[in-house]
Amino acid sequence: MGHGTNPIPDFSKMTSAESFTEYLRNTHRAEWEAATDNRFIRELVADEIEDTVYARYLTLDYAFIDALVSTFGHAVAVAPGMPEKTRFSSFLAVLTNEENDYFLRCFNAFGLPAPSFDNPVSHPVVDGFNDLMARQRAAGSYLQVLAVLVTVEWVYLEWASAAARSGHATPSRFYLSEWITLHADPGFADFVNWMRSELDREAVLANDDARARAEAAFVEALKLEAAFFAAAYDEI
Repeated sequence: MGHGTNPIPDFSKMTSAESFTEYLRNTHRAEWEAATDNRFIRELVADEIEDTVYARYLTLDYAFIDALVSTFGHAVAVAPGMPEKTRFSSFLAVLTNEENDYFLRCFNAFGLPAPSFDNPVSHPVVDGFNDLMARQRAAGSYLQVLAVLVTVEWVYLEWASAAARSGHATPSRFYLSEWITLHADPGFADFVNWMRSELDREAVLANDDARARAEAAFVEALKLEAAFFAAAYDEI
């Protein structure tokens, strides 16, 4: 995914009752819907996705985890105070323990070796996410790091929560049902909504240029999320 020139946002279009994150979602509704409602998600929730497709998705996602963990670690470093650092640290513990264990159990169920961080899977969408995360870390700003972390986690909260509310029977395969449950969990929802409030506050304090960069990161992350789900259907 490229990150070329973006039109200058008109923040005057934000309503007084609209937060920055609501403005981002409402302004970029097409990109939001492509990331949160697509073939992969529909097949996963309906328990219709092929194992080969889901295994490919997990392989790509595990290759991306290293960059995600590094970016959450950076959030710990640039967060403004100990309460914020503590919340990010707690989520890091989930990523590196419970979620990592989920991946390893899934790879074992599929009879696949876990991808090695020393020899990661190469794919354009993974490279695109790694590049985006690296640029947000290099910016050195709490706002810029939040812009991408909020996006990638909010997307998962959105589709998983919708699945949990849908009345669909829970998928019989543990790796599908657990992936939904993990991201529809009230604790995860609380964390994502807390990050949104952090981004909303930081955006109010920022200038238009900083907000525009955050908006560009939000849009790029949404496009990458949609491409990530689609990539599960490609041969690696």
